[in-house]
Amino acid sequence: MTATHLELLVEEPSMEAFLRAFLPRLLPQDRTFEVHAFQGKGDLMGKLEARLRGYASWLPADWRILVVVDRDDEDCLGLKQRLEATAQRAGLCSRSRAGGLPWQLVNRIAIEELEAWYFGDWSAVRAAYPRLPSTIPNQQRYRDPDAIAGGTWEAFERIMQRHGYFKGGLRKIEAARLLGGVIEARRNRSASFCRFRDAVLDAVA
Repeated sequence: MTATHLELLVEEPSMEAFLRAFLPRLLPQDRTFEVHAFQGKGDLMGKLEARLRGYASWLPADWRILVVVDRDDEDCLGLKQRLEATAQRAGLCSRSRAGGLPWQLVNRIAIEELEAWYFGDWSAVRAAYPRLPSTIPNQQRYRDPDAIAGGTWEAFERIMQRHGYFKGGLRKIEAARLLGGVIEARRNRSASFCRFRDAVLDAVA
């Protein structure tokens, strides 16, 4: 059954701000969503099973849950397995385990953080912050948005500050809200963004 509503569980307010700006531009107009932000990854992971058990007791057939966490420096496969096991214990059928049958939940990992999704659509970032150079994606260290070493948000902050933005430190929620309104779903080069996008579109297809 096609989803008419999405429930998104995210680890921090900046991802919430991004999704609240981005999803209305991706979803059909007759679909709804709600984003629930936690106080960091530890808070989300610690409360996830109880939250999912609550959903399992009443979730309508035309609702889907998306859990979105940053990889940070964790092993991606291990993190995904933890998320999948949590969903299974809670009694929800995940997209990975559904085998083509209807699913209730999908787990998605931002690699390594939300800011990698910004590097994936640098044209949108430059539209929002026009003093930035167009050549950033051509540099080896930024060519693969999901493989930026040393912290994605730190790298983003350094570039922004170098060109006169956020001199007092990256205002993550402000940037997320602005960029969520301009990033284009179809041209983003971040593989983790594309997997998130495809899961959303699969839910509402």
